Amino acid sequence: MTLARAPIDGETKLECVSYAPFRNEQTPHDQTLVVSPEQIMEDLRELAKVSKCIRTYSIDNGLDKVPELASRAGLKVLLGIWIGRDRAKNSHLIDIAVGLAKDHPDTITAIIVGSEVLLRGEMVASDLREIIRSVKPRVDVPVTYADVWEFWLRYREIGADVDFVTIHFLPYWEDFPPRAEDAAAHVDGIRKQVAAAFPGKEILIGEAGWPSHGRMREGALASRINQARFISELLDRARRENFRVNLFEAYDEPWKRRWEGTVGGYWGLFDSVDRKLKYPAGEAIGNHPFWKLQMACGLVLCIGVFASGLLAMRRRPSPAGLTAWIAVAISATVGGILFGIGAEKMLHESFGYGGWLLQGLLLAAGIAAPLLSTHALLSGRALPAFVDVLGPPKGRTPFFMTNLLGITLIVTTVIAAQIALSLVFDARWRDFPFAALTMAVVPLWTLAFLNRSGSGARPLAEAVFAALFVLAAIYIVLNEGVENWQAMWTGAIYFVLAGTLWQARAAVAEVATTVTTVVLREAGPESQVLGNAGEEARLTPPARSHVPG
Repeated sequence: MTLARAPIDGETKLECVSYAPFRNEQTPHDQTLVVSPEQIMEDLRELAKVSKCIRTYSIDNGLDKVPELASRAGLKVLLGIWIGRDRAKNSHLIDIAVGLAKDHPDTITAIIVGSEVLLRGEMVASDLREIIRSVKPRVDVPVTYADVWEFWLRYREIGADVDFVTIHFLPYWEDFPPRAEDAAAHVDGIRKQVAAAFPGKEILIGEAGWPSHGRMREGALASRINQARFISELLDRARRENFRVNLFEAYDEPWKRRWEGTVGGYWGLFDSVDRKLKYPAGEAIGNHPFWKLQMACGLVLCIGVFASGLLAMRRRPSPAGLTAWIAVAISATVGGILFGIGAEKMLHESFGYGGWLLQGLLLAAGIAAPLLSTHALLSGRALPAFVDVLGPPKGRTPFFMTNLLGITLIVTTVIAAQIALSLVFDARWRDFPFAALTMAVVPLWTLAFLNRSGSGARPLAEAVFAALFVLAAIYIVLNEGVENWQAMWTGAIYFVLAGTLWQARAAVAEVATTVTTVVLREAGPESQVLGNAGEEARLTPPARSHVPG
């Protein structure tokens, strides 16, 4: 699916856009950070091409230079003062902002005293009103306060102290988030309610935006198309009904991902790396701009899966039946279709060394699982249990391919468990890595059910993980709601993984080791070097194969 129209057409400039200069590892939480004027000016020159105005939130970290730089770039400024619990710091920042307003009267068009300080619970309404009233006589520009629309309706008395009302709309984050296609109408409807509550006051939409990447919330899908659609539709309504909108936000901010998950870093109209517009005018907008490369990589994986099956067939005494090849086709198709999506999600959703490690290992398992499972399936081997790979030395499988398959199963299980627990205990910020997880689980499931182990007991470890995944899947589905297809998909895959682990059987270690040792001694060195799938199939206790042939 594509969207033909870019939200910024290059002809009509935006009224205003929220701006913060932080790049890469820079964060406002670093009290020692001072962003260079050169870095800020580089951003402002780009923003001046598409917007008339920028909104700032603080004057720390070098942002006190913004009014001067904005005047040189031809931009107006809605100057924000970040107030909180520290009264002394509040007073200091207000003094700086008042000085800036006097020094740059043609650039600063309004002062925003505080942003969502009531929502954060850092100040009571009476103290906020006192601060606003103390600022107004000191400046010659309008003064306002910014918060989410619910808090404006809750604390209507603040309306008497401001020159205009600044409300925040981030429909994605609402308690009952609307779908992207309904979000602009939702914002406009709430705007009219707030306007009715504050007659005679101008209503400025101080924040309105939609994320381009991240987890789904009920029916609200973070995507490139949905971001562009929401912005385009909201700007159209603003032009028709003559109200002002400040878009949130100018640039993606990677630092927010530490506190808000993947979605926190992708609200910008501009990319954080190359600092260019995400949606250039005249270009169609799609969710997967590199789909050709993704498709090519998926095709290579698909071919590799069939090649793995053909290699295994060379060691098989009789041809495999139709059921086996259908299973191979399923694994190849699932892997081929989802590989590009899984890689894309890894690139956007990995944060920090730990995040890259987990996402990288899961994607690696998603690539290895269809290749190794296909080889095992057509060789007549069962899915190994954890103990066959990690158990006592005498009980471990001596075969390289089986060890690789077992390690892939263990990696998939452990990472899936970590994700499941996160989605239960810290769900608000967590992503659904459904693509890579599906790539890994589906081929393991086909192997577990078609080549069932003919002997051994169900290991405790697999049973515990299976129970965990069933319980987690039920919770995820109930917690996220049926509109969230990412959650439904993830929950379904957890059920499949639970069924896969429930089929596990530990091999009879002593018997397998004895048989292996005797046969290898009789066969001589050549058999020891071979160590291939055919030998494995012959020496491993027989699987109860459902594959004809």
